[in-house]
Amino acid sequence: MKLFVIKCGGSVLEKVPDSFYEDLIEVQKNGQYFPIIVHGGGPAISQLLSQLKIPSRFHNGLRVTTKEVLEVVEMVLNGSTNKKVVTQLIKAGGHAIGVSGIDGFLIQAEPIGAKEEIGLVGKVVKVNVELISHFVEQGMIPVISPIGMDQAGQHYNINADTVACALAHSFQAPLCYLTDVSGIMVETTGQKTVLHTVSKQQVEEMIASKVITGGMIPKVQAALDSLQNGVPEVVIVNGGESHVITRYLKGESVGTKILIGEEAASHV
Repeated sequence: MKLFVIKCGGSVLEKVPDSFYEDLIEVQKNGQYFPIIVHGGGPAISQLLSQLKIPSRFHNGLRVTTKEVLEVVEMVLNGSTNKKVVTQLIKAGGHAIGVSGIDGFLIQAEPIGAKEEIGLVGKVVKVNVELISHFVEQGMIPVISPIGMDQAGQHYNINADTVACALAHSFQAPLCYLTDVSGIMVETTGQKTVLHTVSKQQVEEMIASKVITGGMIPKVQAALDSLQNGVPEVVIVNGGESHVITRYLKGESVGTKILIGEEAASHV
């Protein structure tokens, strides 16, 4: 069974065409690959926090998560966002099931750092592989909200990129980041171009020189960690492009492929 993990950023969910969901169903029905989706929801979370007048800030690309912020994060991710994705897959003719990392203790978590610095932000300790495998074997596409829980029952907000990497690692499956950009971009001769491939060393240099900033930092760092732990491939693609998933699975050059070696970056 060939699994692959797709992480859908919150900023791209409103932009993906219907063909994205249709392509996923077609790929699954053909028995080529079996998708697992992890979604974010940052813009919707920020909007609701603003409406409720709850302060929100970021630290190294991660949302500082107080108890009040966590309640809103869970409301958006486990509720409206998760069910929108499930609905789109069902409308496209598929079978999908939406779960959070709490359900079935799907994602066991622990705090990522000092509570006073980052709050209730977690990292993945363990993934319930058997539960996800069961969904896939039943012909369902799992749609996972990145909320985790520890043994004491404390919930944690986990970066969706990190959850996607943990799933890809658990299944040794390719990982595709669906974003609202065409990949990692650099400026050359006054124009921004997409890097076709980028190495670990180049990623670290671009973070240090602030070419890579904000939410892209945890994304590429998680990608490098997953590659070092046996994930065969990580690629960042633009979810707004037509048939981008099927093009990627067919081996076309789309987005930015992150490599663990020291190969030189190339431009699309």
